[in-house]
Amino acid sequence: MRNVLPFLDWVSTYKKSYFIKDLLAGLTVGIVLVPQGMAYAMIAGLPPVHGLYASLFPVFTYALLGTSRKIAVGPVAMDSLLVAVGLGTLAITGVENYIKMVVVLALMVGAIQLVLGVLRMGFLVNFLSKPVISGFTSAAAIIIVSSQLKHLLGISVEGSTKIYQTVPNIFFKLGEINWFDFGIGLVGIGVLIGFKKWNKKIPGILIIVVVGILAAYLFQMENYGIKLVGDVPKGLPTMVIPTLNLNDVQQLWPIAVALALVGYLEAISIGKALEDKSGEETIKPNQELIALGASNIVGSLFQGYPVTASFSRSAISYDAGTKTNLSAIFSVLLVVLTLLFLTPLFQYLPITVLASIIMVSVVKLIDVDYCKNLWINRKDEFVVLLITFFITLFIGITEGILIGVLCSLLLMVYRTSKPHFVEIGNIGNSDYYKNVIRFADEVVVRNELLIVRFDSQLYFGNSGFFKKELLKHMRAKGPNLKGIILNAESINYIDASAADMLTKLIHDIRESGKQFYIAGAIGPTRDIIFNTGIIKELQREFLFVKTKEAVDFFDNPNEVSLLAAKVAYENSRMAKLK
Repeated sequence: MRNVLPFLDWVSTYKKSYFIKDLLAGLTVGIVLVPQGMAYAMIAGLPPVHGLYASLFPVFTYALLGTSRKIAVGPVAMDSLLVAVGLGTLAITGVENYIKMVVVLALMVGAIQLVLGVLRMGFLVNFLSKPVISGFTSAAAIIIVSSQLKHLLGISVEGSTKIYQTVPNIFFKLGEINWFDFGIGLVGIGVLIGFKKWNKKIPGILIIVVVGILAAYLFQMENYGIKLVGDVPKGLPTMVIPTLNLNDVQQLWPIAVALALVGYLEAISIGKALEDKSGEETIKPNQELIALGASNIVGSLFQGYPVTASFSRSAISYDAGTKTNLSAIFSVLLVVLTLLFLTPLFQYLPITVLASIIMVSVVKLIDVDYCKNLWINRKDEFVVLLITFFITLFIGITEGILIGVLCSLLLMVYRTSKPHFVEIGNIGNSDYYKNVIRFADEVVVRNELLIVRFDSQLYFGNSGFFKKELLKHMRAKGPNLKGIILNAESINYIDASAADMLTKLIHDIRESGKQFYIAGAIGPTRDIIFNTGIIKELQREFLFVKTKEAVDFFDNPNEVSLLAAKVAYENSRMAKLK
């Protein structure tokens, strides 16, 4: 049942000490969620109230089905922009028709994610390496901070997810700064940082929100040009079943696929980044797809639009000390209370206070220490991080993730195409065989015998490298070389191309008057040896369990251990049975 309903996992282990932290985190996120939800709905081209609708049932559904205990789900800027851009290309007339298409889109996004989860396609997350996640989250944090500058400065500029557009837009409006907004925002930032350094248990975010509302109400701050959240529409959404037709599906499916994948990658990226910081690993990729899919489907039934994890609110939730998904339920309750009773209070909240909260929270997603560590120890992965960072920052969030993943895959392919290939030698007549370069003073090197180790699977991408390196080491031994032993302990797979190469290579080596041996091959590799042409050239008596046994056989071919003979025989018998 816990696999189907993950909330049973954290409910069964819940501690009393978690409650206050979850309550404060949930209320804090809820306070930010109300104005953000309305703002993001407007970005998507919807009436503001639909942002609040998307902050109710989808969030509650994720709290029950989601496996991450740190992320905050709901309307986000990126998906809102994708909705606006995607539907903007369609000929939709009238607000009602537009809302209908958005609701259908949310249903399709949820259905795609749900199907991918059921089909266990969550393995896609395995291609998100930590350098990619770090570069992506760092760039996204900068984008979010830059997007909040206009609220901090009290100016009106055109929004963008590209920093090279946002910064110039703000620069040309610096003469219009509202110093009251700016001052309140700076005080909010200072108070939050001060509380964090003084005592992390103090709910600084909640305090500045309450003080901000009271100050705006008592001193009539709107008269000084300070921008407030304003009126929040009342009332809960009613359930409406989306009406699907073939034409709508044909128009919306490309946008739905893009939103489904981007939303999933965003949620996983944020979740894994926060898990790295907390050290707590609970995310199950397939279940996350199911949870997000169900959330979007349920949201479509209550006039919501596509949701996923939010960078800013997830950072706020983590910063506030959230422990379980109960905090999300508290956020939902606050949204419900806001829609029913608290709208008069939130209309006095200065937007610059929200900006200060978001900026202080997301800046912690920029991991400078990890970047320095990669620069010192892993420069190739540092390059992947930089590429992801700059693509995300200057081109787009989606492009940043995809190109970062592609770079990681290319790096992996490059590494496996030139893996570690080394000559090994015996240490003091023991059973240990080590790198002749690392242990130069301890190993015994023999001119008539070459023992090599290949630390990777053997496949078409590195078979040429293997052959080149082996022949190079053979030439270095000179004319006295009589035998070659391949230590295959690290070879877990041999594909058809590599098997063909190895078969021909063994044949050529034996034709030249030298003998070839394989030692230490694990079960799956031995199966491949016996099921391909390799064994015909190698012959089963030249396959050994240990390197030392191969060496002993080279020295005295008339004596072979019973264990080695049995292993070779068993593999030969199994191959025949197949």
